Amino acid sequence: MFKTNLVAVLLALSCLVIALLPFHALMTVWAASNFGHYTLFRLWKEFIVLVVGLVVVGLIVSDKELLKRIIKNKLAWVIAAYVVLDLILAGVAYLKHDVSGKAMAYGLLDDTRFLAFFVMCWVIALHTPRFALRWYALIVYPAAVVIIFGLMQMFVLPANVLVHFGYGAKTILPFETINQNVHYVRILSTLRGANPLGTYLILPISALAVVLFRKRRSIWNWLEVLLLVAAAIVLVGSYSRAAWIGAVLSLLVIGLSKLNKQLIRRFKLPAAVALIVLVVVSVISFVVLGHNAKFQNIVFHTQTHSASPVSSDQAHLSALTQGFIEVLKKPLGTGPGTSGPASVYNRYRPASIPENYFLEVGEESGVVGLSLFLVINLIVFCLLWSRRKSPFALVMAVSLIGISFVNLLSLAWTDDTLSYIWWGLAGVALSLPQTNDLKLPGKANKLFRRLSSRGTRAGSV
Repeated sequence: MFKTNLVAVLLALSCLVIALLPFHALMTVWAASNFGHYTLFRLWKEFIVLVVGLVVVGLIVSDKELLKRIIKNKLAWVIAAYVVLDLILAGVAYLKHDVSGKAMAYGLLDDTRFLAFFVMCWVIALHTPRFALRWYALIVYPAAVVIIFGLMQMFVLPANVLVHFGYGAKTILPFETINQNVHYVRILSTLRGANPLGTYLILPISALAVVLFRKRRSIWNWLEVLLLVAAAIVLVGSYSRAAWIGAVLSLLVIGLSKLNKQLIRRFKLPAAVALIVLVVVSVISFVVLGHNAKFQNIVFHTQTHSASPVSSDQAHLSALTQGFIEVLKKPLGTGPGTSGPASVYNRYRPASIPENYFLEVGEESGVVGLSLFLVINLIVFCLLWSRRKSPFALVMAVSLIGISFVNLLSLAWTDDTLSYIWWGLAGVALSLPQTNDLKLPGKANKLFRRLSSRGTRAGSV
């Protein structure tokens, strides 16, 4: 009875963290504007996760069957190796005075907290199936509030409305612009920035699309269609081009997952025609609208006679190039806190923002750390895809593809809102039984089968 009640408390706390995280930025800035202690308020979720984590460790130690399963688990070993490597590199960098204490702590937190939450949620979900049953509410209901507020920012509220909640130069700017042009305002909704908002929306858009594929016509069906359209509008309002592409990739994979040979034969010609039309329209648009200021700002985030000395694309390319050079120069890594947002607090060397999360991992953890992180992503995707008959697992698999693309052009996983929500829910999804065989051509199929568990019982990660 005690264990049942304990698991119920852990479930409630984990759901609370996931449900409140979309409003994390708004809540913490508002609280700090009234009571101060901005950093302390920002760590509210870490305090909860720490408590949950300590209790989860106790559950694992007391459950010999679960402990054996974790010890034999490939993914658990890779995650452990990645975390241990980060800890070693952090210690070495600190002793060599390559990173200051605050930057090191922030870097370690950024690199490992979502993986710890992933494992915690998996263990909790194994003890109570109610966690997996709540996936839709945990994704869509908070997202609906984010989307509605985003629409209000786009069409009703003044651009600086968030100033009234304490937003400003010392916390989070109340809005962003394209190319320093106030005529092109990028909305934040309740997230900490326009790009985090766009990336976050990939998850609810994927969830709504998967559910709409399966449902028959009903009033709820039409409400979900309206919410999906509203989410797409807010996504456009974020002007996050990487998130646009990431969302399209997720939707394409959802469509491909529903195809069978009969459908492929039926839609082969229309699809080919649609692709040709899309290419032709795109080429004509670039030729005709190439010098149009609005088109230049929306597509390229710059324009002729720009007020900004460096275009967005040039800044991205420069950061990516520099990050790649740093990885090649120091393949062993420079330690957590020396790259990404944490490096801003490093007193011993200049900040490094590579505009690519994988390059950030490469700079901090070296080629070995980057390889381990890529393997973690690949195994998680394989395990999710092998459960794709479950709408929940399919949502998590396709959204990982979209978010991974965004990570190629930004530091998406450093956003605590997105990383906690996605990785926590991914852990829950992996408590589901495997229902599909991976079907890929040739050697790729064998590789994915090895990375994925072959058992069919619940939680056989």
